[in-house]
Amino acid sequence: MSVKSLTDLPGLKEEHIAQLADLGIKSVADMKKALSDESKVKEMIKTLSGVGPKTVDKWKGELEGVDDAKVSTEPAVVEKKTEIVEDSKDDDAYIPKAKPELSEETQDALAKRALISGKRPAFKRQEWFRYSKLGEGWRKPKGIHSKMKRKLKRRPPVVVIGYRGPRSVRGLHPSGFEEVHVQNINELEGIDPKKQAVRIGGTVGTKKRIMIEDRAEELGIRVLNRMV
Repeated sequence: MSVKSLTDLPGLKEEHIAQLADLGIKSVADMKKALSDESKVKEMIKTLSGVGPKTVDKWKGELEGVDDAKVSTEPAVVEKKTEIVEDSKDDDAYIPKAKPELSEETQDALAKRALISGKRPAFKRQEWFRYSKLGEGWRKPKGIHSKMKRKLKRRPPVVVIGYRGPRSVRGLHPSGFEEVHVQNINELEGIDPKKQAVRIGGTVGTKKRIMIEDRAEELGIRVLNRMV
């Protein structure tokens, strides 16, 4: 597919056009140049909602074979649609999810972690392809003759500390919230809705889960695993 405008890129929405313009990306040529700059890629992941490393890799693939002479340098234009606002309230209207209050350093670390996660290989158990009963779940390779344990060439990657993300955001939810596990309504007390979000236990029944979700909504706390 030939990319003539920014909206031709997969996963790029019209609402992203204005956000990209703030980053200095107004045309396909600007986008192609920005994708080769890691700092710009990090800014895009941090700014654009719903855009991660996989989406950025798709954009790189779409623009990789495009000739620079044929790339459009004209800025993208978004047509403004007239919205009709009715007086009656719609109960089914979309309500945006709560976002945490993050410092600039934390946002930068989260974007960096997303880039690292996108490049991290899939770690699979030794000889997972040979014996189906082993499964693909990671197990540390053992044995004095294990080539994978000795990290020889043409062997699957082994888990090492270098694949980890930044320490400051380790364990945080992708949104930036600190997850708190709750089992009942009383555990919602003391939760900081600006920094923390709750995850309801898997053994909690439907009746109690509804009560927890209703109480969390009153306190302005985000529930990461809502039923609906």
